[in-house]
Amino acid sequence: MANTLGIRRFDYVEFYVGSAKMVAYWFAKSLGLKITGYMGPETGVKDKVSYYLCKNKLQFVVTGAPCPENSQIWHPITHHGDGVKRFALNVDSVEHAFSYALKNGAIPIHKPHRLKDEKGFVEEATIKVYDDAEICFTNRSEYKGLFKPGYEPPLDTMDLRCQDTGLLAIDHIVGNVRQNEMDHWANYLNKAMDFETFVDFGPGDISTQYSALLSKVVRSKDNVIKLPINEPYLGLKMSQIEEYIQEYRGTGIQHIAISTPDIISSIQALRANGIDFLEVPDTYYDELRHRKIQISENLDDLQKLKILCDVEGQGYLLQIFTKPIGDRPTFFFEIIQRQKGAQGFGQGNFKALFEAIEHDQKRRGNW
Repeated sequence: MANTLGIRRFDYVEFYVGSAKMVAYWFAKSLGLKITGYMGPETGVKDKVSYYLCKNKLQFVVTGAPCPENSQIWHPITHHGDGVKRFALNVDSVEHAFSYALKNGAIPIHKPHRLKDEKGFVEEATIKVYDDAEICFTNRSEYKGLFKPGYEPPLDTMDLRCQDTGLLAIDHIVGNVRQNEMDHWANYLNKAMDFETFVDFGPGDISTQYSALLSKVVRSKDNVIKLPINEPYLGLKMSQIEEYIQEYRGTGIQHIAISTPDIISSIQALRANGIDFLEVPDTYYDELRHRKIQISENLDDLQKLKILCDVEGQGYLLQIFTKPIGDRPTFFFEIIQRQKGAQGFGQGNFKALFEAIEHDQKRRGNW
């Protein structure tokens, strides 16, 4: 089934950070991405610095502001800390996607416009999501240059020796919102972008002894785009969603799930490159063995690397979550491998995962 807005795929994700150069090199070294483009004072852009990184179908932009006069970048960084400002969806027609979204309740940020240079043009438009994040509709089919006008090859070519992580593409992007906001944003995305609610986790579906949350997954009707949305639910102690909202000073993108065709090789490489992951107890794997789950991978390998496994029907998914990558306990990555058509999000792993998060919350004094 084709989606109404003509969305082809996730395109890129742009982070606003305190030091673009440092974060870009961390992304390159740790995640195994290639710094392919640069925009900044040396390319004629005085008010910001951006690095374009990619690997396979994965594209990130890391942006910072050299001086506080650029309040459009500086203010979100000082308020939220490092985080995702916007994610882009590659569409057949920016004008059509924006027009449809606007007619169906989307809050506009930037109307359709062209970024041009001698190599062609890129079309973009943006709408609001959550507090001050953005969804960008983009089409780069008429551009023959590097990513977008203003970007040039990186000034310095450094020998970033790291292991190949095999990361492939964005699987889904997760937002955290305040109590009683989840339905609002699910309805907003469903109406403005002709999405549908695919999964609805209600009270008691996602909980531990101490904390709980509610979650809905909205998606394009062809399943190309998946956007889970979480909100806090009453518990004995602070949930991970409440901690995020408190530390981020608002709502926003909690994590990005990146797909891989071979999660064991990817996690071996990511750990060797210095990535820290949440730890689950060995009893989790004892339970998997007791259930005699049928998977292609060796459970000993999953246990050694602390990879989670959730079986759903004939399929299953393997997943693991990094610890927060910045100074504030807000944004993190998920690495995921879907096998035999698995479409879920690891409901069978929620308890073990959230107990691991609670352990780290306690160490931070936020639980």
